[in-house]
Amino acid sequence: MPYICSGLAPLRMKNIRDFCIIAHIDHGKSTLADRMLEFTKTLDQRDMENQVLDSMDLEKEKGITIKSHAIQMDYEKDGEKYVLNLIDTPGHVDFSYEVSRAIASCEGALLVVDATQGIQAQTISNLYLAIDHNLEIIPVINKIDMDAAQPEVVRDQIVDLLGCEPEDVLLVSAKTGEGVKEVLDAIVDKIPAPKGDPDAPLQALIFDSVFNPFRGIIAYFKVVNGSISTGDKVKFFNTGCEYVADEVGVLKMKLVPRKTIECGSVGYIISGIKNAVEVKVGDTITHIERPCDKAIAGFEEVKPMLFAGVYPVEADEYEQLRSSLEKLQLNDASLVFEPESSLALGFGFRCGFLGLLHMEIVQERLFREFDMDVITTVPNVSYNVYTTQREVVQVHNPSGLPVVNIIDHIEEPYIRAQIISRSDFFGPIMKLCLDKRGTLVSQHFITADRVELNYDMPLAEIVFDFYDRLKSISKGYASFDYHIIGYRDADLVKLDILLNGEQVDALSSLIHRDHAYEFGRRICEKLKDLIPRQQFDIAIQAAIGAKIIARETVKQVRKDVTAKCYGGDITRKRKLLEKQKQGKKRMRQVGNVEVPQSAFMAVLKL
Repeated sequence: MPYICSGLAPLRMKNIRDFCIIAHIDHGKSTLADRMLEFTKTLDQRDMENQVLDSMDLEKEKGITIKSHAIQMDYEKDGEKYVLNLIDTPGHVDFSYEVSRAIASCEGALLVVDATQGIQAQTISNLYLAIDHNLEIIPVINKIDMDAAQPEVVRDQIVDLLGCEPEDVLLVSAKTGEGVKEVLDAIVDKIPAPKGDPDAPLQALIFDSVFNPFRGIIAYFKVVNGSISTGDKVKFFNTGCEYVADEVGVLKMKLVPRKTIECGSVGYIISGIKNAVEVKVGDTITHIERPCDKAIAGFEEVKPMLFAGVYPVEADEYEQLRSSLEKLQLNDASLVFEPESSLALGFGFRCGFLGLLHMEIVQERLFREFDMDVITTVPNVSYNVYTTQREVVQVHNPSGLPVVNIIDHIEEPYIRAQIISRSDFFGPIMKLCLDKRGTLVSQHFITADRVELNYDMPLAEIVFDFYDRLKSISKGYASFDYHIIGYRDADLVKLDILLNGEQVDALSSLIHRDHAYEFGRRICEKLKDLIPRQQFDIAIQAAIGAKIIARETVKQVRKDVTAKCYGGDITRKRKLLEKQKQGKKRMRQVGNVEVPQSAFMAVLKL
């Protein structure tokens, strides 16, 4: 059972280690990955840069990991050679789906905790995810070189959380490289080798895919049973599509072709796939001649939290937007979309996102990678509407709401929010949660100055500005994580925006009755500043059903028709003003209001 590794002697399956790094946002995952690549000489010094695995420009600019990245390292310990497959994961709550995919492909995980901040909410949620998959956990305290570091305090927190021995916790500085060798040794010693039968029919789990304009779709996989070689005839279990493996290989910084990828290893396959729909993350690859009996239990289907319409600025770019979204979906399995149309914006797509940051990233990537300028409508969560005929309608879009007289009641999704913060900010955080219709479930002090709060809140209240406001009132100290706990009754209304009595469906939103007046007022005021003046008055109104709850007016532009008329009878002036008035009246009947794109964007920022 040979495994060729960089031209070295053949390796056995027991010398392979598959692991991922999990941590809260900004605790130093990507920097630790950099030091490991340096230590194992996977990269030359001249190719080395900060956050080398964060290959997207967006990741480097924002300083966060958006995509999971896989890379293979060679390491020698006590004269024996090992292959370490690392999957770097994101820390932000919007990308937790990426984390779940990485965890399903590994046998062990490094749990990285910042020595200055201690355990945060996201650390705990990702840790439970890893424990559910029976991963071996190696706790690591990072940033021990900083002045504010408290490694002893943080070590006690980790021991309480994991129930491990204090000496099992490794102390590391990813910035200086101190303690990296001990981490690599712990990976070899503690993380189990992959289990699998090399002689069984091929079963390989696809955990990611990317689109390459020259070579088609490249799928990344982990071989669970059997092995795969160049030239093999393979099929994808769930889609039933059949291909020839033109090239298989391992993931170094670049793709490195190999003749065979053995059991337990991570690699890639290129087979000239052109259509994005044919590759599904979580699918199983098997041979055509000797197929496996059943697919590997893949990843859970992703459930979008947030829905928004995405429309091309130019109507004739609709097909281009479709192909751009399909290519983006390959690389971002949590994005879902379906066609829809709007009176104001024409044809577009209803897209599902995991959160506002995810939506912003998708919009930015469409612009950068595919040169697509898009307009996004007001985001909504999905609601269950129960009608008087005892039907249940799922509503992702305000225009999909049934008429008021047949609605019995509406349910909205609720989340269990976990907030960990310094106790100094206890009061303002509680006030923020109450403003967002939250109910306190429990609170307890982790240490003398750190408190954990658990709230039940409507998802619709947290998708807009909750995270930003939480960070600002806690001076950046509070950390936040959430999971869906089900649906509950809600007093919701559909808020429409009318321009001269015409409804603009792209600006409609479903909102709680208590917030409707204030939100309608703000939108009207914002639109008044942004819509350019026309030859006639424009009435901007916010309405719930037939009831107008707020109004602003954009005044008309008027030419001074009496400028050349001086002296003489007053009736000369009256005649000119009357003539202008008739013209304005006709303008109002035939003129229509153009809402500039900047106005849509600004209203969405509310």
